[in-house]
Amino acid sequence: MSNVYVVGAGQTAFGAFPDESYRSLFADAYREALDSVAGDLPPDAIDEAVVGTLGVGGRQLGLSAPAVTEHVGLHGVPASRVENACAAGGFAVRQGVQAIESGMADVVLAGGVEVMTDASADTTKYWLGVSGETEWERLTGTTFSGVYAQMARAYLDQYDATTEDLARVAVKNHANGAQNPKAHLDFACSLADATDAPPVADPLNLYHCCPTSDGAAVVLLAGGDVVGEYTDDRVRVAGVGAGSDRVGLADRDSYTSISASREAGQQAYEMAGIGSDDLDFAEVHDCFAIAELLAYEDLGFCDPGDANRLLREGLTDRDGDLPVNTSGGLKSKGHPIGATGTGQIVEAFDQLTGQAGSRQLDDPTCGLTHNVGGSGGGAVVHVLEREAGR
Repeated sequence: MSNVYVVGAGQTAFGAFPDESYRSLFADAYREALDSVAGDLPPDAIDEAVVGTLGVGGRQLGLSAPAVTEHVGLHGVPASRVENACAAGGFAVRQGVQAIESGMADVVLAGGVEVMTDASADTTKYWLGVSGETEWERLTGTTFSGVYAQMARAYLDQYDATTEDLARVAVKNHANGAQNPKAHLDFACSLADATDAPPVADPLNLYHCCPTSDGAAVVLLAGGDVVGEYTDDRVRVAGVGAGSDRVGLADRDSYTSISASREAGQQAYEMAGIGSDDLDFAEVHDCFAIAELLAYEDLGFCDPGDANRLLREGLTDRDGDLPVNTSGGLKSKGHPIGATGTGQIVEAFDQLTGQAGSRQLDDPTCGLTHNVGGSGGGAVVHVLEREAGR
């Protein structure tokens, strides 16, 4: 693989912004990404743009990528939209890496954007529901939280885990999100808060579910031949992996593992030449608390059924052996579908370049991001490393 680097990264706060449009949010993230580049990166250096979005509430299904890139002055730049449900942003980054690897581009903008809080509850449920199996899940009345609730029930029945373990995900990620000024739900919570919250879909309660958010995130990628023009503080995309599975739960081999995540993780580790033991931190997809437990196991952080031990022993806390979701994750930072995956890369970039503020880890050199589409129909994993550190 050719060397591909993240030379800049920026994002808006995630939350509810009734006075903003998807264009204005994207522009804010783009400006922050440009400002984060150590050297000067003129807009005319950008050869390609890839933008992840589910569809910003149906307002701009077609040509949404040119709509946001023209708004920031990138006239004439080839721009395309990637839709892979909640993994749209992560796959946009992967496609940007591929464009550079192929030799068709030297510098690529990979972004994501979504506006979700201005739609009615029914519309939001529709847009989330179509990210699962439409005919046999959504149209028969199953909500998106209901799909993950089935996965959670199967996991609790199969292993020595409890709803209190699900609540521990919320406690950890809210503690991290409280240190993130861009988090949607930027407050800490107690184990009692997260355990005793109102039910949503048994066994999931309100604190086991992430919010839907507005927001945008942008990553600027550069190839090895030109990266020196933009920065000496190099964050390399060391590994990329992606996988897919049957969209509907009923057709899968397991409810307690996401095979797309396993495949994506294995590919990314192999490309990077590392194992999970080499990671200093990870940003994983925790749309529902059960998703974070499954990610620990599918990405090789522990054996099947052992994820609750990592939480109970604090190993994935910010001061643990493998901090997970220092940003607050989807649970606290928020979940603007198209921007979530690129936002994970922004957090990794900030951690690896020492710009994560009060949640900064102690000199990390290697991190992983894990972005899942829907209930696991697709997944993408990136391994990023600070080149000088290895």
